[in-house]
Amino acid sequence: MAQKKTIAKTTPHAKLVTAVGAAHDAMRRDVGLNGDLDRISQLAWLLFLKAFDSLEQNRETADAEFRPVIDAPYRWRDWADDPNGRTGDSLISFIETEFTDDRRERRPGLLPYLRGLAGTGSHDSRTAVSSVFKEINNGMFSGHLLRVVIDNINEIDFASSDDVNTMAHLYETMLLDAHYAARGSGVFYTPRPVIRFMVEQVAPQPGEVILDPACGTGGFLVEALEYLRPWVGTPEELQRLQENLRGVEKSALAYLFGMMNMFLHEVGEPNLIRGDALAKPITEIRRTDQADVIITNPPFGGIVEGRIQDNFPTDMRTAETEWLFIQLVVRLLTHRGRCAIVVPDRVIFGNRVGARIKQQLLQECNLHTVVRLPKGVLEPSTAIPLNLLFFEKTGRTRETWFYEIRPPEGRKKYTKTMPVSFEEFDRCRAWWKNRVEDEFAWRVLIESIKSADFNLDFRNPNQPHDLAHRPPAELLGELIEVEAEILRLLKSLEQGLQA
Repeated sequence: MAQKKTIAKTTPHAKLVTAVGAAHDAMRRDVGLNGDLDRISQLAWLLFLKAFDSLEQNRETADAEFRPVIDAPYRWRDWADDPNGRTGDSLISFIETEFTDDRRERRPGLLPYLRGLAGTGSHDSRTAVSSVFKEINNGMFSGHLLRVVIDNINEIDFASSDDVNTMAHLYETMLLDAHYAARGSGVFYTPRPVIRFMVEQVAPQPGEVILDPACGTGGFLVEALEYLRPWVGTPEELQRLQENLRGVEKSALAYLFGMMNMFLHEVGEPNLIRGDALAKPITEIRRTDQADVIITNPPFGGIVEGRIQDNFPTDMRTAETEWLFIQLVVRLLTHRGRCAIVVPDRVIFGNRVGARIKQQLLQECNLHTVVRLPKGVLEPSTAIPLNLLFFEKTGRTRETWFYEIRPPEGRKKYTKTMPVSFEEFDRCRAWWKNRVEDEFAWRVLIESIKSADFNLDFRNPNQPHDLAHRPPAELLGELIEVEAEILRLLKSLEQGLQA
């Protein structure tokens, strides 16, 4: 008896993953794209246009008077939806330079058109789209392979909630890959559990302005949005919430990712600005620039040029970005504003200029909590141990609590394959509102911090630190890791000085 054939069903998730994978395969065959970062950038701006057109169509359906941001024939539906549409050299010309329309008139190509969009204000969608594409270029040489990529992207249905949720997950993976591809830039992808923990402890409230001055791919803003969604009851409240989510990002690619990330989370007009938050003199920051809540992971390990340093007080100038951002967020906070910021270990240890900056922080703000994270949270981008600083602009610090997060038992650090999880913050979350000293938590008075010249590296008096009982091989391994990280940072500094 013949056996009945079983036909494997393709789930929407598997179909979408297959489509994105096929697009990547086509891009790998194009000689114009060199490496993962090029391919991720190429796929990102194409996905952006596809998602944006879906958003525009939804708005047109809901509002007969809606004026689309992108006009025909530049909408995705006009030039990309048809599998028998433009391909080869004709497609490349349409995207990069110019083309002949149906009336035989010469018109600007897609990218020149998008760069030339002009809105009526800084938060106008036309201005935002123009900013996204200001430094975006088509990297593919073959219009035939580009057609294959476009056709695969058309398999993604941004009108489907299943596809949007799956695409959001895949996009997170792309963002992570982009950061790994760009390692050495001083910009590191913040793991989702860390973002969620920081947002939860800062606890943004409805009506508050929430800012990330180095927003990257928008992770903190998206998490703040999801945190506040339960309080949103009307379209007007949702609109107000979206307007109160503000971000600034310097990198063109990260800005594109951030805009896309916001679109995927149903923010119709993301309030993101393309620019350098450090570029404005700190004394020129006004009330309208300030925010009630700042949550950020600014770049560290990088250096800035002299003209940027000139925007800060003479005795607090430094080329190291992390110190400049600490000064910036203190100035950007409103009275009684709250901040959670990721900093590397050297901020804890820092002296000289670093000590003066920490002194200012402790005088103007209440640094109530320092959460010390173990090594490997940012692996494989960097092995630098991280710290989360939580402070409020409510007056000077009188005492600071320290809390140490440790890897699960039997592990010395986190890795790419065994990353930090949100559950590992459970003990700290439970401790947060009922603070007691124990083997994980300890308190330091401001007098002790001042006596240490604002060095914040205080050991937990409730936890023994006996090096004599640790294996020599373990101590040597840690020393080698630290020295390797110092060498990497020195090379990065050398490259910056030669640029």
